[in-house]
Amino acid sequence: MFGRQTSGSAVCPSCGKLVGINEARCWNCGRANPGMWGFGRVLRRFGENFGSTDIILWGCGTLYVISLLLDLSGIRFDNLLAFLAPSGRSLLALGASGALPVLGDGAWWTLLSAGWLHGGLLHILFNMLWVRQLGPVTTALYGPGRMLLIYLVSSAAGFAASAFGGVFLSWLAFIMGGHPYSISVGASAAVFGLLGAMVYAERRGVVSHLGRQAWGYAIALFVFGLVLPGVDNWAHLGGFLGGYGLGKLLDPARPERPDHLLMAVALLVMTAVAIIASFARVAL
Repeated sequence: MFGRQTSGSAVCPSCGKLVGINEARCWNCGRANPGMWGFGRVLRRFGENFGSTDIILWGCGTLYVISLLLDLSGIRFDNLLAFLAPSGRSLLALGASGALPVLGDGAWWTLLSAGWLHGGLLHILFNMLWVRQLGPVTTALYGPGRMLLIYLVSSAAGFAASAFGGVFLSWLAFIMGGHPYSISVGASAAVFGLLGAMVYAERRGVVSHLGRQAWGYAIALFVFGLVLPGVDNWAHLGGFLGGYGLGKLLDPARPERPDHLLMAVALLVMTAVAIIASFARVAL
């Protein structure tokens, strides 16, 4: 199961063509070490079963549990939308974003951490259902490294829009459906980023019906956010634009490069550092 392949052919992880397991470069796309030193099958199995989507699901789930345990007395049960909601103190300790942390306290790093936190049981369940649906599709279009880059960058773009747009463009509140949020969390900004990347993939000619479905999902979810109270529509808009822009920059019509995965890992490490920095800041 975990053995190294030493002979025969392998599938190039960038272009999907068959190459010799010991070839220095793919004959089709030029990727170096397309056989991945004989561990391609193991790594591909890892990517399919415990890859980019699972990192998000497990990361968000773990941090949700931690946010509850940090302040058991502050857990809310007062209504369905806020059922099993962590206290504001717990969310701030783990890196909640919004106008207060970013503009009030200068905690700009929370733009990275806030997308991994959630404000209630229904909040995380709905967001993780969307990630579970859209993550594998986006990974198939862009590759696991680029999918994570889109997810992380569009999440940060969404919370930047929430912090700055909600304050400096407050005259748009009648369109955006609310006031600036002092504290904001959730994976929905990144979910909109995945939708934006799928929409660009349609414009690029990589897919057709998936892009139209993504447009429909994005419009429906945005309208839903205008009707439902407590939804950060600035984060949704920023996430969608961030995902679309990064999808254009990364270009799904081209093969994924090894450095895309390295950049994604670097962003994940930066996110972990951001969470630690927030915790240390509140503790001190």
